[in-house]
Amino acid sequence: MNNFPTTIVVPCYNEAARLDTAAFLRFAGTAESVRFVMVDDGSTDATSSVLAHLCAARPDRFEQVVLARNSGKAEAVRQGMRRALAGQPACVGFWDADLATPLAEIAVFRNLLAGREEFDMVLASRLPLLGRAIQRNPARAVLGRVFARVASRVLRLRLYDTQCGAKLFRVSRELEAVLAQPFLARWIFDVELFARLAAVRGGPELLRPSIYEMPLERWCEQAGSKLRARHFALAFVDLMRIHWNYSGSRARRYVASLPPIPVYDREEPHVSRAA
Repeated sequence: MNNFPTTIVVPCYNEAARLDTAAFLRFAGTAESVRFVMVDDGSTDATSSVLAHLCAARPDRFEQVVLARNSGKAEAVRQGMRRALAGQPACVGFWDADLATPLAEIAVFRNLLAGREEFDMVLASRLPLLGRAIQRNPARAVLGRVFARVASRVLRLRLYDTQCGAKLFRVSRELEAVLAQPFLARWIFDVELFARLAAVRGGPELLRPSIYEMPLERWCEQAGSKLRARHFALAFVDLMRIHWNYSGSRARRYVASLPPIPVYDREEPHVSRAA
């Protein structure tokens, strides 16, 4: 897989006490052509120092981006993805810092993109199938399923799990374009990203065949999550904003606001725009 370089963005906000740097270093020692962009989202604890030590240990695999103030996960991921694209990888993605999704899944995701040209994105799905170890807080699991069903209706994409924090995308000019502007949503930027891609493609029916939902083998909810019950309420408000801004004529106006996007040729070398 050396010919399929991958960069993973890890947003971090006050993660000094629970960031498993040993796990990241072990993975970096075995994974081929996988780099990490670690984004410090204006942390007020020792996160910046922890990330600096991690990058010093393996500067060939880790890069640190420091945001001057806390801007929220959406902006941290967007800034990290734009930085990642500058390195001209074959695919980019994002991963939650708590490693609820094990790093080993990165290889599974990118092998699928490398071997299946019809897919442009792999989305982690916490599907509680027999033989899989999916450990979720029951109340959050119910709220997550309700939200995913509503989000699927809004997007007109039948997604089982919209909010799992592990996703990987094939690099394309359209992906660059939809990351150019800050997200409207602070928490459910994943949904807004799909809405933007659907608008650029010409509708959800044209985006749908390029999405692969990957049922995870393992997922374990970690203590210290910053997600609270009130965030689910805020997520539904953001969902309505997404629907309003990326549907019908407003979706066409959004696409018209972007620079021209040529049909992406996967045989062309990737050309990144300046951040």
